[in-house]
Amino acid sequence: MPQLTLYTNPQSRGRIARWMLEEVGEPYQAVVLDFPTTMKDPEYLALNPMGKVPTLTHGAAIVTECAAICTYLADAFPKAGLMPGDRGAFYRWMFYAAGPLEAAITDRVLGLTVPFDQMAFVGYGHFDLVIATLERVLAAQPYIAGDSFSAADVYLGAQIGFGLRFKTLPPEPAFIAYWDRLKTRPALARANAADDALMPKK
Repeated sequence: MPQLTLYTNPQSRGRIARWMLEEVGEPYQAVVLDFPTTMKDPEYLALNPMGKVPTLTHGAAIVTECAAICTYLADAFPKAGLMPGDRGAFYRWMFYAAGPLEAAITDRVLGLTVPFDQMAFVGYGHFDLVIATLERVLAAQPYIAGDSFSAADVYLGAQIGFGLRFKTLPPEPAFIAYWDRLKTRPALARANAADDALMPKK
């Protein structure tokens, strides 16, 4: 079996990829990189020309971007049961979270307001529509792609947990209930413990 290697930093989206690896349950090694130094080394830029983390390697495969890493691992290790039967729902909501949701949150945090006549241009429309759409889905079912936990819940769940904690998402009851279903998962506890141990000492 090819070696899984995660290039990461505990103060990055690499925490999401580590959570996903813990859910998969396969052995992996983590290589911790620093933002201004080792992430810009030529050796690492050969893997990820953006010079950012996370990056996953699996044998000859190189995967970057958290949503892609989660999706790749769900496909590569089907025994983990993280790819639901309804693949349409999985792909729809995984990339809703990676596209419209993340863009809308980022714009809101940066104080960017999309003019009404430009809403079609940005793709996600406006923040309130993105949030209302997601809230409606999560109020109707326990997990984003249906009745079972999947890799899409790792990616979306991390965003919602972060958003509720740092108030970049509104505390809608559906979001709180959804995060409550996810936050006690043993794989998340293991991932957090591993990353927390790497955090700079205050």
